[in-house]
Amino acid sequence: MEQRKGQRGFLAGCVVAALLWSIAEAQLRYSISEEVSEGTEVGNVAKDLGLDKNTLKNRRCRIVSSDVDPLFNINDADGFLYVSRKIDREEVCAQSSSCVINVKIVLETPLEVHYVDVQVLDINDHSPTFPEKEKRLEISESVLPGARFQLKPARDPDSGELTVKGLLDYEEKDKYEIEIEASDKDMNDNKPEFQQSPYTFYVTEANEPGASVFSVKAFDRDVNDNALISYHVYRDINVENKIASFLTINSENGDIVALKRFDFETLKTFQFQVVATDSGIPPLSNNVTVNVFILDQNDNAPVILYPLSSNGSAEGVEEIPRNVNAGHLVTKVRAYDADIGYNGWLLFSLQEVTDHSLFGLDRYTGQIRTLRSFTETDEAEHKLVILVKDNGNVSLSATATVIVKLVEPKEAFAASDVKSAALDDEDNNVTFYLMITLGAVSVLFLISIIVLIAMQCSKSTDYTSKYLQETNYDGTLCHSIQYRSGDKRYMLVGPRMSIGSTIVPGSHANTLVLPDRRRTSEEDDGETLRYTIVAFVTLMD
Repeated sequence: MEQRKGQRGFLAGCVVAALLWSIAEAQLRYSISEEVSEGTEVGNVAKDLGLDKNTLKNRRCRIVSSDVDPLFNINDADGFLYVSRKIDREEVCAQSSSCVINVKIVLETPLEVHYVDVQVLDINDHSPTFPEKEKRLEISESVLPGARFQLKPARDPDSGELTVKGLLDYEEKDKYEIEIEASDKDMNDNKPEFQQSPYTFYVTEANEPGASVFSVKAFDRDVNDNALISYHVYRDINVENKIASFLTINSENGDIVALKRFDFETLKTFQFQVVATDSGIPPLSNNVTVNVFILDQNDNAPVILYPLSSNGSAEGVEEIPRNVNAGHLVTKVRAYDADIGYNGWLLFSLQEVTDHSLFGLDRYTGQIRTLRSFTETDEAEHKLVILVKDNGNVSLSATATVIVKLVEPKEAFAASDVKSAALDDEDNNVTFYLMITLGAVSVLFLISIIVLIAMQCSKSTDYTSKYLQETNYDGTLCHSIQYRSGDKRYMLVGPRMSIGSTIVPGSHANTLVLPDRRRTSEEDDGETLRYTIVAFVTLMD
């Protein structure tokens, strides 16, 4: 019994140890080049670990490190692991052939621990150096061509040899000064360049999904691996770009493939960016803007709007009196085309009709009218099939069927009354609002008229300053007065008048009596100045 318990304990310990080992083992592995700038993104940890980025902040997602200033940090807003400061591989990993940094990520509630390995790639950031600035070699003049003499290696980490190519003669020359330059591998000092910038492409709508629609091309002035270029479509994680989501690019040759059909009616133009990256260490990249214009084509057939039956088919019945005259409007076929411009223009034609002498169709409006009066011998029911087609290079079309029934006038009026009753309810609300609007306008008009009349009356009685007698009056006609009475306008012409002037009835009821201010008060009685009234008749609106 005790032996079995011991075996069970041993197995449980193995299981726990295996679990601890699996937890401590790195779940993700990324690689970056040394000396990258601060803030460079290493990888999307939240996405790669299957974590919800919206919960990272509440769960206190963080990097656990013994360093006061850790090399990496995590953004709890988007879940990206990024470089918090520049990394010098020679400083972090000394002379190790492989430089891997283990990053521990901790989340709370519930507790989760994840390990990420980040490999730091070496770049050519150090120039070769010789241990000695000057080296002195003693070579016998009898040495044979091709002899080699070992030099102390330059640090980076290449070494070199000095080779004799010809015969040496001490008597002719006893020493040679040779400058030796040590250089490392090819430098990646040129970034890729695109053949055009920006690119502009015109693509016809309704393209085949999965087919290449256009291509971009870049070149690199470096050689060997440094000139190898890969392409990808730039996607900004901070900006939702639905267009770039259905585009993919061949990373080797720059061919761009659309994953869905373009539709001119919903998308006419869009823009995105392509990034070209070389294979140097560190890699250099460049980007280019691509402008795409979608070209319309006739990919939408006309749609019949009227007539339309209850089951959705383009069929309708029209009843008209038998006694209508030529030119009577039977009905109007209405249609719509989703294409834009010339492709959306529609033409109507009679494809089928029982009697061509009875009905005519306007090819532009779709109106059906009678061509002549009906006779007793004409059929009571007629079938018309109308063809509606657009103006595309390859024309698309649709058909509508109209059944015209001839009825006696009384039946026609009864049918029209039923239709009118259905429309009356719809028109009641409109009529009510129209009545309110017209009433309001009428009230405003009446108020305006009253205000204008009041203003006119106030002006016609103000003579205080206009008609004061001048001191040196010489009897010259020098003033006129206008006033209205009913639909007539009157003008009084004469010397300037003063307050107190009155119109008195004369033989013609057109005389104005005005006191003469030049005389004394004793002479005022009975003395008048007479003025002629000129009447202008004007019809008032």
